[in-house]
Amino acid sequence: MKRETRADILLAEGACVYFQGVKAVDDVTLEVPRGRITGLIGPNGAGKSTLFNAVSGFVPLTAGRVTLAGQEISKWTPNRIARHGLVRTFQDTRIFKELSVLENVELGAMNAGRFGEEGRKAAIEALDLLSIGHLAKAQAGTVALGDGRRVGIARSLAAGPDILLLDEPAAGLDDVETGVLAQNIVEIRRELNCGVLLVEHDMSVIFGICEWIQVLDYGRTIAVGEPEEIRKNRAVIEAYFGRDTA
Repeated sequence: MKRETRADILLAEGACVYFQGVKAVDDVTLEVPRGRITGLIGPNGAGKSTLFNAVSGFVPLTAGRVTLAGQEISKWTPNRIARHGLVRTFQDTRIFKELSVLENVELGAMNAGRFGEEGRKAAIEALDLLSIGHLAKAQAGTVALGDGRRVGIARSLAAGPDILLLDEPAAGLDDVETGVLAQNIVEIRRELNCGVLLVEHDMSVIFGICEWIQVLDYGRTIAVGEPEEIRKNRAVIEAYFGRDTA
């Protein structure tokens, strides 16, 4: 499935996204190297989704820049970004319910310029990696929620990512499904040696599989480090639970 690596690192420098004066993202630097699972967390409204959309080309930067393997991609279209190895999922899986699972995943391959037999092979390999190859012929609208999430991820894998952005992949899943999905993400990183940027509210996933975590609050970075550092960081604790006034 994996093509020759073209993107060793995703780097956002001084990223700012303002909406009518509201600083949704304010001077954030984010580094996602190939081979590492990086978590991006923060309270509701912290700017995670906006930053995610900005680095993947869906929201324009107000200031700053985004580079992929040293090449600036700040003004590229999402399709062009995907073709150069930076691929993402969405909170809603955007499944085409009337198509088969395999056809849905093939669309991801096509979006990255992988057509015909190459695209079909990449789609089948992606489904197998997520252990849902047996669903290939099923109509996508009939699969369970957890499997639907995996279809969305498989569609991104079929594009051959060097850097994979996962947007709330565990949303709506139960504990068992979440545990399986977390293991899937670890296997993806190991099998493809891609970088993973994970935005997720389920802290069991974040602290269970991420090697590096960045925390946003009010659009700014308040902490960066390994999981144990983040667990103990007072600024992070205050952002989530409020300042202790006792």
